[in-house]
Amino acid sequence: MTSSVQNSLDAVPMHGVARLSRLGVIRVMGADASPFLHGQLTQDFALLGLGEARLAAFCSAKGRMLASFIGFKLTDDEILLVCNRDLLPATLKRLSMFVLRAKAKISDASDDFQLWGLAGSAVPEALPELAWSKFESDGAQVVRLYPAGDTPRALWLAPASQTMPAGSLLDERDWNWLEVVSGVTMLSHPVVEAFVPQMLNYESVGGVNFKKGCYPGQEVVARSQFRGTLKRRAFIVHSASPLEVGQPVFHETDAEQPCGTVAAAGERPHGGWDAIVSMQTSAAVSGRLSAGAADGPTLQLLALPYPLLEDI
Repeated sequence: MTSSVQNSLDAVPMHGVARLSRLGVIRVMGADASPFLHGQLTQDFALLGLGEARLAAFCSAKGRMLASFIGFKLTDDEILLVCNRDLLPATLKRLSMFVLRAKAKISDASDDFQLWGLAGSAVPEALPELAWSKFESDGAQVVRLYPAGDTPRALWLAPASQTMPAGSLLDERDWNWLEVVSGVTMLSHPVVEAFVPQMLNYESVGGVNFKKGCYPGQEVVARSQFRGTLKRRAFIVHSASPLEVGQPVFHETDAEQPCGTVAAAGERPHGGWDAIVSMQTSAAVSGRLSAGAADGPTLQLLALPYPLLEDI
C-alpha cells in the first residue's frame, strides 16, 4: 500500500543558518498588548513569560485559520508575532479592527528585524530543549522549534542592524524542507481559511489552549476537540514529483472528490519532495494517495514525528 507509514527522514542532520526572507513580523505594543492578543488567538498570551514563546492561530468566526504565528515578548508591553509575509498585510488590517479601546498599537515591524533559522550545531547549547522555549543571546531572541528528525532547530530574531548568527549558510529551500519534516505548519496564503487548527495538528504541537477564554472561532475549535469530531489531521507525505501548497490530494477510492490539501511543501536536498497534507484520517489507513488528480504522482505516507493528542 502506498499509504503505509515509513521513516520521514533518511538524511544526516543539517547544520547551519538560513535567512528566512518569507517571514515577517507584527509588533503589538502597549499596556493591553497581552490581554488583547489573549482575546484574539488560540493560545494563552495573558500568562506569557519572557522565557517562552507561543505557537498560535488567528481564526475566523467559523474557526478557520486566517494566520498562524510564533509569538513572544520583548518586554512586558511589547509582543512580536512572526508569520508568513504573504499573510501579513491582511492579518494586520483584520487584527487592527478589533483593537477598539484597548491600549495597544499594532504595526508591521518586518523592516526592523532580521529572521534566521538555526539548524543542528548552530542552535545554542544554552537554549532549553523544550519546544517554544526562548532566551536572549547577545541582543537576539532565540526560540526552540520542533526538530526535523535528528536536526535541532531554532528561530533567531534580532534588530536588522545586528550581525547575522554564526554558522555555515543554508539555502532557505533546505530550511523549508526541515519545516515540513518537523510536522509543524506555518499557514500561508494559498490555504487561508482552509483548516481549523486541529486539521494541522495544532492542538498536539502547542498551538491551542483549551483552558483559556474566548477568541474568534473558539466554540468551533473546542467543539471539534471535545465531541470527538476530528475527521481530518495533518500527515507527512513523500513524492518523487514537485508538490505545492494548496494542491489537492486524492485517494484511490474517489477520483472526483479530494481527500486532503497540501498545507506545506519542501524539496528534499537528496531528491524528491515532502509535504504536510491535511486530509481525512480514513484516507491514511490504506490505499493509493496521489497529488493534483486521481492519476497524479503517488504519495508515500511517512511517520509523524510527534504523538497526536487524543480526542476527548
